[in-house]
Amino acid sequence: MKILVFGRGVIGAQYGWALEKAGHQVDFYVRPGRAATYGTFINMKVFDMRKSFNGVQLNESWPVRFLEELDVDHDYDLILLSVQHYRFSEAAAFLSSRVGKASILIFNNFWADPELAAAPLPREQLVWGFPGAGGGFSAGHTLQGGFFGQVQFGSFNPTLTAREKAVRDLMRGAGFKVVEQPDFRGWLWTHFALNAGIHAQALQAGSMARMVKVMARGKRAVLNVREVLPILEARGVRLKDFSKDVTLFQLPTWVGAAALKWSYTLHRPTRAIIGSASNPEEPKYFCRDVLVEAHRLGISVPRLEAAKPFFEITEDIRQPQRDGPATPLQVVGRPSVEQS
Repeated sequence: MKILVFGRGVIGAQYGWALEKAGHQVDFYVRPGRAATYGTFINMKVFDMRKSFNGVQLNESWPVRFLEELDVDHDYDLILLSVQHYRFSEAAAFLSSRVGKASILIFNNFWADPELAAAPLPREQLVWGFPGAGGGFSAGHTLQGGFFGQVQFGSFNPTLTAREKAVRDLMRGAGFKVVEQPDFRGWLWTHFALNAGIHAQALQAGSMARMVKVMARGKRAVLNVREVLPILEARGVRLKDFSKDVTLFQLPTWVGAAALKWSYTLHRPTRAIIGSASNPEEPKYFCRDVLVEAHRLGISVPRLEAAKPFFEITEDIRQPQRDGPATPLQVVGRPSVEQS
């Protein structure tokens, strides 16, 4: 299969590498001028967990091909689209006239309705999934982090289309386990809200790594997550359908805090993913968007309100969402980082 990865992001690079190793052609589309900056290779220093929980750490220089133009009549079979959720509308608008005959695998976080967000793209060519990976780029074109052995998939069609089946088979052929989420919209929103609750505490601690290492901070993160769960229920999400995701945060706080600390302390791949994350703005948008929704729904979230100064955004860089513009937060001053 001929595959185009949109952008040189952490997710696209890791799955692009795995798909190329499985025998497929993989290219990257990047903004004009970026190819020279990115060079001709990516240093892959990530954990591959497809065959074991502890993974195998890769350490190789991967030659890659960057394109700065995308013809309307290109012959790519698949476009892998994974960007920050606040950049999705921009990416969808760009690709809307450049899809060609390709399937589009959307590997993205969403807090807006995903189908509305993807409305500029041809619905019949969309495939919906979610990665299990993370990390960041450091100096010297080096990607650090890791990817897990399973990939989440969902569908907004009554039955799977031929394109949806083909992309699932593609991932299986590359060694990934496919996990189906019957309510994919609800799963995406739940994942987003959990991230917001955890990130709210991590921003106060100064980083995710600083947060997970201290039990008291982990307990506060658990309480943050509990506080935002009513937002999901108000949106129509049946939390009992996602018990595997939320139960940890409904148990005594020390249990959730211990799990967060254990995953960082004892699991090297998780430590690499958390410690290498290099986008300081994305956690702020998670928290901000959930707080805006709490205001809209009239749900009290005092813990998230108290953390608001830590996710101050000086300039909202996204375009208005199709389900309404985001409301700017009124934040005064910037606090110092929480002390140890």
